[in-house]
Amino acid sequence: MSAPYRYERAAWRSGLKQVAGVDEAGRGPLAGPVVAAAVILDPTCRVSGLDDSKRLSPTRREALFQEILIAARAVATGIVDPQTIDRVNILEATRRAMYDALRRLALRPDLVLIDALRLPALAVPQKPIIKGDSRSASIAAASIVAKVTRDRLMLEADGRFPQYGFARHKGYPTPEHRAALERHGPCPIHRRTFHGVWIQGDLFERS
Repeated sequence: MSAPYRYERAAWRSGLKQVAGVDEAGRGPLAGPVVAAAVILDPTCRVSGLDDSKRLSPTRREALFQEILIAARAVATGIVDPQTIDRVNILEATRRAMYDALRRLALRPDLVLIDALRLPALAVPQKPIIKGDSRSASIAAASIVAKVTRDRLMLEADGRFPQYGFARHKGYPTPEHRAALERHGPCPIHRRTFHGVWIQGDLFERS
């Protein structure tokens, strides 16, 4: 079932034309960046099939990603690296990625719809929506852009660090990833403050 345009339609009817949806990908992995995306959809050019990126196949996500880039009024991403995540914590890093994505938009939003989080320093009206990536078309579009962008970054990382299997698990704490950490220890894109990494890293350093 596609994410509805309910929140967007209400905003458009009230005169708020530039409605940005914001979402992130990569809060849970042990490695790689957190990526946020901001998308302003065009009221006159609807994208069908938008949904929470986790409920879409990789092929469908890629197809919708291309449709969003063509049909949306504005699309931007923000990326925060693992070292910053370790320094400021994952929640603050996620907010930083979202702020960055919004700053990079070619259009200034009149309203920002966000998946669950609130951005305290945001200078425009915002509406956090629980499970927003399945309840708002704009947030669903942002979730797709963020997920595809991050997956591509992890595919690139797999070429640099093939022993970890990043192309398959994208840095999430799968049994394969945990086993690779135990064998090889953390690499430069691992999040050293995350529980599964620092334990495995400590074991690696003592061996």
